[in-house]
Amino acid sequence: MRHNRNRDGTMTEFLNNPEYPAGRANVAARNPELPTGNRHHGANNWYTSDAVDMQPVTFSNVYGMQLAGNLFTPKALDKTTKSAALVVGAPNGAVKEQAANLYATKMAEAGFVALAFDQVFWGESEGRLRNAMAPDLYSESFSAGADYLGQLSFVDAKRIGVLGICASGSFAINEAKIDTRLKAIATVSLTDMGAVARGQRDMMGGHAMVDEAAAQRDVEAAGSAIAYTSGTPETIDESSDAFATEFYDFYRTQRGAADTTTHPTLTTFAKLLNFYSLSDVETISPRPLLFVAGDQAMSLGFSEEAYAKAAEPKELYKVPGAGHVDLYDRTELIPFSKLSDFFKANL
Repeated sequence: MRHNRNRDGTMTEFLNNPEYPAGRANVAARNPELPTGNRHHGANNWYTSDAVDMQPVTFSNVYGMQLAGNLFTPKALDKTTKSAALVVGAPNGAVKEQAANLYATKMAEAGFVALAFDQVFWGESEGRLRNAMAPDLYSESFSAGADYLGQLSFVDAKRIGVLGICASGSFAINEAKIDTRLKAIATVSLTDMGAVARGQRDMMGGHAMVDEAAAQRDVEAAGSAIAYTSGTPETIDESSDAFATEFYDFYRTQRGAADTTTHPTLTTFAKLLNFYSLSDVETISPRPLLFVAGDQAMSLGFSEEAYAKAAEPKELYKVPGAGHVDLYDRTELIPFSKLSDFFKANL
């Protein structure tokens, strides 16, 4: 067992296990064998709707890698006409069953066609090495989703928006800068993973993070086990900090647990150091941007920074009393009507 520093300077264990991850990380429902987790404020990651149809689908990115997704459509959808559609991205290191399906279901209830997906290297999507960090490919996934949706006979290819949760917000913004087919962009609990990685590097002092990742490449090239770093701890105790506790309560309990998620490989985590999603964000204009964040969220600064840098039209919406992970699944806090109104007005 080895360790790496979190962005707050604390240490989090990571795994050197050749059997980790297991491959498929997806689950259909909560695991009753796990701790219950905090169910306050209507936490319902596993929400389903009688008014929505869900269909597993696959689609390819521009590099020929196959992605797995779930397509959500309103049961009342008139497929003889063309509807607006959304590409919905899950938090970093998560699969579509963690937050993305919930948001896609709610957006379908509001009348949209919605596509939730597993990022390449995660869940049921293609890509080796598993759990790799690849911010450029993650960004490309939103364009790949637009490719897929635009070919559906009942989707209007000129009315496709994106909704990115946590780090997916930064990947969606990054791609929107170079793909004008993405007509409206909303983020929830936006997290700039490049800034997170650079913060960890600086707290470790100098080049320690880069040196460790580079040295690990030699170790793995020689045939040793792959190292996984950072992410959500597998266990917590009374000494665990607020960061670990908040993420554990979603990713390691019945609220939202799916095997193997949130632990990226050490060698690829360093690639985030070169990721600057908020650079040139103003070039997205005149396409509209909506930043949704909890006013108590540890990540609020990212939404505030993105809003300050963006050009009009833009809006920053702070959810009273909400933290970062609260907006993954707490249905009484998530402003679904705000999101649906934004997309209805702009698509």
